[in-house]
Amino acid sequence: MNFVSDDWIRASLTGRLIGSLASWKESSWVWRWSKPLGALLLALVLGLAPFVSNGIVGLLLVGVGFFWLVLTLCEREKIDSGGIAQLVFLYWAIATVATAFSPVKTAALDGWIKLTLYLMMFALSAQVLRSPRLCSWLITIFLHTSLIVSIYGVRQRIFGADALATWNDPDSPLAQSTRVYSYLGNPNLLAGYLLGAIALSLGAIFVWRGWWGKALAVTIFVLNSACLYFTSSRGGWLALAGLLVTFFCFLYYWYFQFLPQWGRLWIIPIVPSAIALTGTIAFFRVESLRLRLLSIFAGREDSSNNFRLNVWGAVIEMIRDYPILGIGPGNQAFNEIYPLYMRPNFTSLGAYSIYLEMTVEMGLIGLASFLVLIATIFYRGLTNLQRLNLTRCVRGFWLMGAMAGLVGMLVQGLVDVIWYRPQVNTIWWFLVAIVASFGVITPSRD
Repeated sequence: MNFVSDDWIRASLTGRLIGSLASWKESSWVWRWSKPLGALLLALVLGLAPFVSNGIVGLLLVGVGFFWLVLTLCEREKIDSGGIAQLVFLYWAIATVATAFSPVKTAALDGWIKLTLYLMMFALSAQVLRSPRLCSWLITIFLHTSLIVSIYGVRQRIFGADALATWNDPDSPLAQSTRVYSYLGNPNLLAGYLLGAIALSLGAIFVWRGWWGKALAVTIFVLNSACLYFTSSRGGWLALAGLLVTFFCFLYYWYFQFLPQWGRLWIIPIVPSAIALTGTIAFFRVESLRLRLLSIFAGREDSSNNFRLNVWGAVIEMIRDYPILGIGPGNQAFNEIYPLYMRPNFTSLGAYSIYLEMTVEMGLIGLASFLVLIATIFYRGLTNLQRLNLTRCVRGFWLMGAMAGLVGMLVQGLVDVIWYRPQVNTIWWFLVAIVASFGVITPSRD
């Protein structure tokens, strides 16, 4: 179901602008290279984001947004994304209204601009990724970039790295342990970045041809997973577990018809049991893993838990005062309102939960639109996976990886709000665009 009517879009001023430069593209030499040029811009974002400042990433996103606008003005065709694009537009429209009614409009406008740039990246990616060749090329760029990030993170684990903040409970036996952060400067941020890379590297194991290609994919998966483990991010660990379970379920569905009868009955209990047994052995034999996991259940006795609980309490009070449309998007709006509600000595730059953050920024209406968007993404993804399975199209593994990565990021988002950093937010919308790109192109009506 489309909550944003196609007829309404076509009748609006924005809809009438779509395709207004179509006559120019017919004679343009540049237009013939439009999709590769768009892929190049996206490759710059994916390849440079971990290594450059947020300001430079922002400039690259401005270029991506401008290029998408040009493509939109030149393209008459309508891309059927199964309702995903329409719901993304609805999500943006709600953010726009929340900005207009924000008690701190100037600060909210800054967040709205950033959100708009991210959504423009999604829109361009959804067009470019329709090309199987460009889709594989961009994923390959991203995976090789993540390999560099992970190698540096593993090196920090081996040779040590200075903590840039108090990431460990000072009263914990792990207070002096190294939490790697690679080029991203924060362990939780690094974990969130690696989730998408781990998921797509699993897909690459099945997509990339030849033993060398598969060996490279396995290497990327192992190093990314090891680096994520070395972050000691509890949310990242839980997210990785959710990601792996999701991908395994997709594989079971994909190969179900080829499994012997006993495999169809027993592979589901056998594989999770083997994973659980391995995890149990690791839990009892690796002290750092055991202490870190047990700290999840320590309540307020763990400083990190206590900090989050105090922040969550203040954020819930903010939501009670701004329940419908929130305070407006972006961390600047949050930073202006949160001090009025915060507990003493518990300053925070975010809500430490994407769901609370979204609610406080865009209200219950914004949260509802996001949840509907998520449901639509997975419904469309599963529908396309079923269609691809009928033809045994190898691109189905990219779709599996994208959806598994989204699950992982949603799990970590329960206790972290790193989505609002460009290194992670760009990956989120890139994964969403992979799912949306499997739609069908149909000519628009005049």
